[in-house]
Amino acid sequence: MQDKVVVITGASAGIGAALAELLAARGASVVLVARREAPLAEVAGRCGERAHAIVADVTRREEVRRVVEESIARFGRIDVLVNNGRYVGPGHMDRLLDTPLELLDRHLEANVMAPLLLTRLMLPAMIERGDGLVANMTSDVAWIDPPAAAGAGGWGLGYAISKGALHRVAGVLARELAGTGVRCVNVSPGFVATERMLIDMAPFGFDAKAGAPPDAIGAALAWLATDPRGREWDGRTFPAQEVCRDLGLLPGWPAR
Repeated sequence: MQDKVVVITGASAGIGAALAELLAARGASVVLVARREAPLAEVAGRCGERAHAIVADVTRREEVRRVVEESIARFGRIDVLVNNGRYVGPGHMDRLLDTPLELLDRHLEANVMAPLLLTRLMLPAMIERGDGLVANMTSDVAWIDPPAAAGAGGWGLGYAISKGALHRVAGVLARELAGTGVRCVNVSPGFVATERMLIDMAPFGFDAKAGAPPDAIGAALAWLATDPRGREWDGRTFPAQEVCRDLGLLPGWPAR
């Protein structure tokens, strides 16, 4: 990852933070994007001199544009984009009749339109260089139905429809970008023991501690970005936990 520049949204905790620390340790320059200034600064501090933190709300398009402008001004280029950030707020675990439509708009703005805008702004330079990776954080909710309604063991519509829309991007872009050297991949993290999972899902009966550690997803993403075999996943859904386990990318996980 020497001389590579990686932009990671949702980098103040969980998967985003784990990925940032792993890539920084391997020599990458990392741009960390999130709304929460204090935890973002802590992650940047752990990443060292190669990190640059940008406090931004991805539901605001002018702030999304600022992320790209500031990243280029600081490092001169962007090699990898990880669309890991998502909407966090009311409507995440609510049923349709209980969810104002403007909250569904926020899900779509943060989880779909912001990643598309970031990708659109970064692609021309990637294509010109003949290399680049766009990694979109997908979710099982994009293709499976919940076992029950939201609040009774399932999940809300806002999260599902937004992740479903984002999930369709990689396959389409892979065809558009064929032959350019730029890849677009869906990254499926599976069930992960993150701060947000604990906050969002524990009240609804989900045991967040049963998930994989965020470092497992970070290790798999680092492999995807650096190993030549990662190119095989262009336009496909990358099963991060499975790859991490099968290739032994995180020493000590899973415990034998």
